[in-house]
Amino acid sequence: MRRLLPVFLLLTLPALFLAAEPDFQAMLREIDEVGNFGDRDFSCIYTIVSEKPGEEQEVTQARMFRRDRTDQFLILILKPEVQKGQGYLQVDENVWFYDPESRKFSHSSLKENIQNSDAKNADLNESSLAEDYEVTEWEEGSLGSFPVYILRLKALNDEVTYPEVKMWIRKDKPIVLKNEDYSLSGRLMRTSYFPKYVQVGDRLLPSQILIIDELREGERSQVTMRDATTTALPDTVFTKAYLERVNN
Repeated sequence: MRRLLPVFLLLTLPALFLAAEPDFQAMLREIDEVGNFGDRDFSCIYTIVSEKPGEEQEVTQARMFRRDRTDQFLILILKPEVQKGQGYLQVDENVWFYDPESRKFSHSSLKENIQNSDAKNADLNESSLAEDYEVTEWEEGSLGSFPVYILRLKALNDEVTYPEVKMWIRKDKPIVLKNEDYSLSGRLMRTSYFPKYVQVGDRLLPSQILIIDELREGERSQVTMRDATTTALPDTVFTKAYLERVNN
C-alpha cells in the first residue's frame, strides 16, 4: 500500500491543480455584469483632463447616456465651448459623430478617441469582456495592497479596440484595477489604472480612470465621473434628432 501511495499522488496532483484553477470566463462575465445596467438606463457626467508635454491641460466635459439592453449610448460634449454640442451616438451597431457647426453626421466607431484625449468611446460604454475575449494566460500577483489575478486576454473578434489585453483583477471582488492594451504585434499601446469605484444602485463603476499613452511620452488623460443615476430616459435621447435639437 505504501508503494502505491506515491504513484496515486503523482496521478491525482495534476487533477487537483487543474480543479483549483478559477473559471476565468465566468470571472469576465461577472465583471461585465457588475458594470452593466441590464434593463435600466444610466447617465452621468464625465470630465476628461488631458496632459501633453509643452501644452496646456485640455478639459473635456461630456454627458453620457446609456441603454445597455439595446446597446445604445449617446455622448454629448458640454465643454470646451468651441466643441459644445458635438456628440457620439450608437444606433444599430453604428457609431455616429455629430458636428453642430456643419450640422452633419459622420461615421465613427468605439475605437475612436473622445475629442483630443486618450479616452475612447469604448472606455465609457458597457463592458463585454466575456463575449469579446478569451483568457490565454494567468498568474497570481499583487497590485499595491490588493491580491490580484493577472490575465492575458486575446480578442475573439475584430470589433474590439485592442486585440490583446493584460488585466489585473482583484481577488475579493470582480473589479479591474489595471489594464495594459496591446497591438496585434504585441506592442504596448496604453496603460489604464482604475483607483476608485463608485456604487450606482447595485452596480460598480470606475469613478476615476488614469490612461497613459505608451507611444507618446508624457501624454495622459484622467477621467472622472459624477452625477451617476439610473433614472429612466426618454427613447428620443438615443436618436440623431436629439443631437440636432439640443444644438438649436
